[in-house]
Amino acid sequence: MSELMSGKQAILETLKAENIEYIFGNPGTSEGPFIDMLGDYPEFKYIMALQESVAVGMGESYARATGKTSFVSLHVDSGLANGIALMLDALNTGTPMVVTSANYDSRKISETKTDLAEMVRPVTKWAVELDLPDQIPSVLRRAFVEANSHPKGPVYVGFTSNAMEGMAEMNITPSTKAHDAVRPDPEGIKKACDLLINAKNPVLMVGDRVSDDNGMESAVILAELLGLPVFQNRGGEVSFPTDHPQYMGPHSLRVKKDRESLEDFDVVLAVGMDTFDELFYWGDVILSESQKLIHIDPIPSRVGRSEPTDVGIISNCKAALEEIIEIIKPAVDKNVTKLRTEQVITAAKEVISSYQESVQQKWDNSPMSPARMMFELSKAVPDDSIIVDDSVSNRAALRHYFHGRNRGDIRGVRGQSIGGGIGATMGTKCANPNRPVFGIIGDGSAMMTIQGLWTASNDNIPCIFVICNNGMYRVLKVNFNVYQEEILEQKETAGENLLYSNFDTPFDISEIAKGMGLHSERISDPDDISAAVGRALATGKASVLDIVIDGSL
Repeated sequence: MSELMSGKQAILETLKAENIEYIFGNPGTSEGPFIDMLGDYPEFKYIMALQESVAVGMGESYARATGKTSFVSLHVDSGLANGIALMLDALNTGTPMVVTSANYDSRKISETKTDLAEMVRPVTKWAVELDLPDQIPSVLRRAFVEANSHPKGPVYVGFTSNAMEGMAEMNITPSTKAHDAVRPDPEGIKKACDLLINAKNPVLMVGDRVSDDNGMESAVILAELLGLPVFQNRGGEVSFPTDHPQYMGPHSLRVKKDRESLEDFDVVLAVGMDTFDELFYWGDVILSESQKLIHIDPIPSRVGRSEPTDVGIISNCKAALEEIIEIIKPAVDKNVTKLRTEQVITAAKEVISSYQESVQQKWDNSPMSPARMMFELSKAVPDDSIIVDDSVSNRAALRHYFHGRNRGDIRGVRGQSIGGGIGATMGTKCANPNRPVFGIIGDGSAMMTIQGLWTASNDNIPCIFVICNNGMYRVLKVNFNVYQEEILEQKETAGENLLYSNFDTPFDISEIAKGMGLHSERISDPDDISAAVGRALATGKASVLDIVIDGSL
């Protein structure tokens, strides 16, 4: 039944119909009508950020943690522009979000008015701007459908002032979730199975969309059925239990031994990932002509996009893995699987042992090494903790000592937009109020959105921010070394002396946090980490552990 209402009321009534709980926002003058009416809707929890990228970061992580479409409210052109970086992350990761902002009244021609939809179109799945109130229900309904159907991603809806203030007869109905779990083509599945059954040394590589499609369990069954080594591609989610004996760790083309390891496999099964997509150019074709690539992904445009593919299958990851398992199971040679599994487990143990040996030399250094820091933290945090990984150049250490058995145990910030960690930690905590949430964040990344600490204090979001304080943009040194050594083939690199990468004027994040109302400690002794974690948890409020670590290469 239609009802006479204003555009601003229609927005809020639509959000109520969509069961939105949190509004992540940075209010501006253009959102005046919306904010004015928000007080009439106590069912919404408005989380105020002081900078727009923090609001988008919260929305992105909340959506990924819950599987629900999140709602983010920004304002006019400059505010919306501040949020673009993390909207790009959401687009690349397929995160369902509806982002809105207001604009000038369209009845007056203004030279300063910006086409907001056009501005964000490159970083959104769909973008539109309204200037009539009665457009709001149907467009918002479509926005939620678009955001949460494959390929999932951020959607932008802009409202002019006259659209929000105008009155019209409107009918508020919720969006309908599309059943979009695409089944795989039987011929493609058969071809994939033939390659896997006849392979001498196959490998499984999993990406974020395996966990997005609830395919982790199926990935484990297939890996055990064939005795496959399993690598996680560059991504943030746990798509395979990281303490599984066949798990080999993350795989990156930037690591020479990882590139070389690909030569050992005759069949590569890549599921729910962008194949061999990296920052640097390692050649147009990564695999040799004798190697076969099977690529399974729910997003049509991703399959076979960046690497020649022998079998490309557009499908829900879980559905495809289940059908492969069903066909392969009766054809498996158990003796072959047993031998292959033993070899894989031995190789995985060697990877672990090799890493532990590599960090031993700096184990007792002062400042403490990143590995020592992660080791002490991993012992101190509660078993049911969620780790938000924005550790940047310290990611190898984090992923070695922290294990994820289920999707969501480790939530990674992908890194296209440095600075996402503080917002992501808060969004994850909002989605998981009954679990401890630790954001492990590089100091450079933290400083980009340091004002987000105030939001954690102001809105009482009791997460713990662990700052990897090495006094530099260490990731620049790491990546530049790769560039000079591998791409330019230089014998000597800039290394520690890389220009513009050190924070010559030090900052004390612990003191900054105290000034924003958080419990905070600065830690330089690894033996103090465990007690500091306990004190932070005991406060029951947002806390910062500013840990001084060694940043040398």
